[in-house]
Amino acid sequence: MASFKNIFNSRTEKNGDFFFHIKRIIGFKPKDITFYEVAFTHRSTNEKNSAGEPQNYERMEFLGDAMLSSVIAAHLFKKVPGGNEGYLTKMRSKVVSREHLNELGRDLELIKLVKTTIPIEQFGGNIHGNVFESLVGAIYLDRGYPYCEKFINKRVIKPYVDIEKLEGKIISYKSLFIEWCQKNKKSFKFSVYEDTGNDALKHFAVKLILEDKTVGKARATSKKKAEESAAKRAYYKLQTAIDKDF
Repeated sequence: MASFKNIFNSRTEKNGDFFFHIKRIIGFKPKDITFYEVAFTHRSTNEKNSAGEPQNYERMEFLGDAMLSSVIAAHLFKKVPGGNEGYLTKMRSKVVSREHLNELGRDLELIKLVKTTIPIEQFGGNIHGNVFESLVGAIYLDRGYPYCEKFINKRVIKPYVDIEKLEGKIISYKSLFIEWCQKNKKSFKFSVYEDTGNDALKHFAVKLILEDKTVGKARATSKKKAEESAAKRAYYKLQTAIDKDF
């Protein structure tokens, strides 16, 4: 934890560690490092600017999300000239899915630069994607759209955007299973059942029932995660039948 703190405390010096860490991650020199300071500040610090406005990454996260969507949409529009609106929207969703953004943030180890009063171990997995989006927002504010596009092209599009692989990628097994059931007029329900696990953290046990038959079971720290895992197991059990309809 001490090393993380040292990185952040050197931000005020142009030649400090934070400046060089940001330069290495984005691939070019920041003009105004203060944008990046805000982009890596968690709300737990309660920092405010001279006007009394909160200074944390949440607003930049909103901006970065919009920039990512814009750049990815433009790339797909050019790359797949025959793709209709529905196809392009679905493909963009796969690129900017929360799971993928979390993966990008983890790969870049962005959490090491976050200024927070909460122990890093207590953060949920989405912190990685949130900070990645806020970094994109900071780049836009610091260097404008061309540099923002350059960063996204280098860190997202070139290494991860493979059209053929994306076409076969499933974002949500639960959504896919529900769509398949609705298309085929099949009844289903997710049911929480009694769980005897002795984990320190509370777990939810969920089973997916398809027309009175259990086709998937899962346990997770949230009902939503358990349902997704149960649907994934059901998908692999019924993959041949489901894939025929998609």
